[in-house]
Amino acid sequence: MRELTWLFDLDNTLHDASHAIFPAINLNMNAYIAQVFSDEGSASDDAAVNAARVAYWQRYGATLLGMVNHHQVRPEDFLREAHRFDDLPTMIRAERGLARLLRRLPGRKILLTNAPRRYSHEVLRHLGLHRHFAKHVPIEAMRVHGRLRPKPSKQMLRKLLAREGIRPRRCVLVEDTVGHLKGARELGMATVLVTQYLASDSSKGAAMGGRATSPFRKRPIYVDVKVKSVGQLFRQMHRLR
Repeated sequence: MRELTWLFDLDNTLHDASHAIFPAINLNMNAYIAQVFSDEGSASDDAAVNAARVAYWQRYGATLLGMVNHHQVRPEDFLREAHRFDDLPTMIRAERGLARLLRRLPGRKILLTNAPRRYSHEVLRHLGLHRHFAKHVPIEAMRVHGRLRPKPSKQMLRKLLAREGIRPRRCVLVEDTVGHLKGARELGMATVLVTQYLASDSSKGAAMGGRATSPFRKRPIYVDVKVKSVGQLFRQMHRLR
């Protein structure tokens, strides 16, 4: 069998971001958006900020894009302010033995995350996973024709596959966000849904400007494999074509 290429998400896939990191990002993002709105002379109360954040998430798939498109903020400023932490290492939680589990998976591994480079690099190093990834693709690198196109952009995924010389049928996206998996499946990629860190009241969607996401009881049709944790992935490889 020809070698697989694994595209791994980071937050709520390789570690439990819902525990402390996403709530902190949520607060940071609110404060930044409120300041931008206040500087513009717009309503900057909690209700206005939350409404804008949700609307931008739903329209663009990332609150960042809404702030860039409608308020001309610099992406690097938004990402820096949203990812300010007093002591990030103490906020990171993950299952034991992740490095060993990744080592057992045959094939090339690429980190593909809508998080910024500095933050995601720090999380990877803290978990001891950085040496297992051949490439690190953070949100800053997700550009098509010069414009930011983070997940779930199929344009960005096509560009990544072409640049890396990867055939979609030999590529697996491992994610906790079902919307990202749906687009990847439409491109012909294999998909894995990780549900361990999803919770009804604290999720990536809520932290990044969207709605909370509950774990799927049934496997969506565009998901090839549903696992509770990355640790179960090796035993399910036979189901990935």
